[in-house]
Amino acid sequence: MRLLALSGSLRARSSNGAVLRSALAFWDGPTATADIGALPHFNPDLDGEDATPPAPVAALRTAVATADALLVVSPEYAHGVPGVLKNALDWLVSSGECVGRPVAVVTASPFPTGGAYANAQLRETLGMLSGEIIADACREIPAVGPKIDPATERVTDEAALADLRTALSHLATAAAATPAAPVTSERP
Repeated sequence: MRLLALSGSLRARSSNGAVLRSALAFWDGPTATADIGALPHFNPDLDGEDATPPAPVAALRTAVATADALLVVSPEYAHGVPGVLKNALDWLVSSGECVGRPVAVVTASPFPTGGAYANAQLRETLGMLSGEIIADACREIPAVGPKIDPATERVTDEAALADLRTALSHLATAAAATPAAPVTSERP
């Protein structure tokens, strides 16, 4: 089973990047991380009925379409989803690649809430895209800073690692039980 990860942070040494890399280690199968930083700003004029989407958009859509499950790991900015991640999701609204795909959302924050606002917003958006939100695979990681080893850029906190392992196990179970979703390129 193929897992596609989307990171809401473009920072090279972000704590959410460390969470993502740590979570991917628990997936038994091929993994990839989408390059959402290369996407242009969403513009419906570039994505009309007869338009050819920009190459980075086409690459994102292909990656989502060929994935058996999606893992979205994100920080929270100003009680919301980072713009770069929202932009990526906007490019998926009308193309149908998320339909029926099992999805896990993990947010991590230096604050005690663990990115609860962004987590809820991502679940709402991904659910609207008809992704199958696997509630047992979604997590909020509070006070993430001390849980990461800066030298290895991986989570080292045993409780956080156990939680990520459980989340990925739930996502894998859902992916194994979900038939491949049909991919459509129809526009509304």
